[in-house]
Amino acid sequence: MTTVLHNLIDGRAAASDGELLDLVDPATEAVYGRAPISTAADVDAACAAASRAFPAWHDATPAQRQLALFRLADALAAHADEFADLESRDTGKPRASLVADEIEQSIDQLRFFAGAARELNGRAAAEYAAGFTSYVRREPIGVVAQVTPWNYPLNMAIWKIAPALAAGNTVVLKPSETTPSTTVRLAELAAEILPAGVFNVVLGDRTTGALLIEHLVPALVAITGSVRAGMAVAASAAGRLKRVHLELGGKAPAVVFADADLARAAAGIAEAAYFNAGQDCTAATRVIVHASVHDDFVRTLVSYVQENIRAGAPDAGAFFGPVNNPAQLDRVTGFIDRLPAHARIETGGRRQGDTGFFFEPTVVTGVRQDDEIVQSEVFGPVLTVQPFETEADAVALANGVPYALAASTWTTDHATAMRMSRALDFGCVWINAHIPFVSDMPHGGFKQSGYGKDLSIYGFEDYTRLKHVMSSLE
Repeated sequence: MTTVLHNLIDGRAAASDGELLDLVDPATEAVYGRAPISTAADVDAACAAASRAFPAWHDATPAQRQLALFRLADALAAHADEFADLESRDTGKPRASLVADEIEQSIDQLRFFAGAARELNGRAAAEYAAGFTSYVRREPIGVVAQVTPWNYPLNMAIWKIAPALAAGNTVVLKPSETTPSTTVRLAELAAEILPAGVFNVVLGDRTTGALLIEHLVPALVAITGSVRAGMAVAASAAGRLKRVHLELGGKAPAVVFADADLARAAAGIAEAAYFNAGQDCTAATRVIVHASVHDDFVRTLVSYVQENIRAGAPDAGAFFGPVNNPAQLDRVTGFIDRLPAHARIETGGRRQGDTGFFFEPTVVTGVRQDDEIVQSEVFGPVLTVQPFETEADAVALANGVPYALAASTWTTDHATAMRMSRALDFGCVWINAHIPFVSDMPHGGFKQSGYGKDLSIYGFEDYTRLKHVMSSLE
């Protein structure tokens, strides 16, 4: 028997007349459930529910919204193991580390934005013009449409809904068609805490996503996804001048200087490259290492990968699981199949096994800056290595891609680290680390990695608008 998931609209489960899609376990390729491709009528119903709920949620005090988010965080904590089971089944991720790696982060992020609800800051009221007092109101935007990806289904749902709800907006969210389970369960918990219509979930594929993005009601559209999807959202939103929040792809460099601790760098970069099968926009995908230590670093990196990084089933003690779906497996395989003759596969490079969408952890050397595998996002467990001669060369190689989401630099010299942190044109730069996140700091990139910030008070402010109020003193 398979489970059929339903939309959550106006605080309750809502069946759809849309066609049903199979939900496939990426580790076993077994069908374990079905979910609808929601129709225009479903999207209308969800947007109408969010519109009805907005006035009261807008008028709720920050303390009331804060308390609701705290309660939702507590509910998620109480069901952490259930969410880990659902997330592991949907994504194939190792079950053992899911609570610590992702569920606890989601709980912390909910609690952070619960606190942010009471930090609505603006300029002090004052007389900026003679005879008038001015002040600034920071207000919610309205109904927000949100679309989340399949690589971190629960985390990305929290990144989206927590700041939006904290600021007083109402939400209609569409999760990825391949990984909807934790989002539906989150909405079920929220229905016991939030007023009806404040948080709605519609299931479906890109057709449903387009219906939601193009709908007349949402005043802001927020998406985490591919560059192609982001461009489509921006183009659609432009027709009605909707605000847009885009967190898109990445091609993160890790710049390793000759004075770096090579063993530490190799371990840190490998773990940041292959965590979640490399399906992370901030994953370390390009090592740019000083020519004098290039060969030593490659040997150290390959040795670490072969000894410590393994793909496998969720309960097999592996470092990472499968890629999410057969199309993504084909994409990763295609990059390897199309490697130019000058590139060299040092380890990996093949599908692993005949069942499940597993791909070996892969290191490729000998690549050139204009190679496809350097310029385009693979979104899989593939890492390239390039040498550099001077610091200026390293910066040029690192910045010479269309993406600008995240980067790291590895050195024991403070001045080098400070220069690189300024020169690297990325929204986040780590020094002697790669990939840790905290709720308090902003996440978001430049160039084709999108615009807007997730996490932090800056992410909260993205879901607000500013109003100037000026009052005559006479």
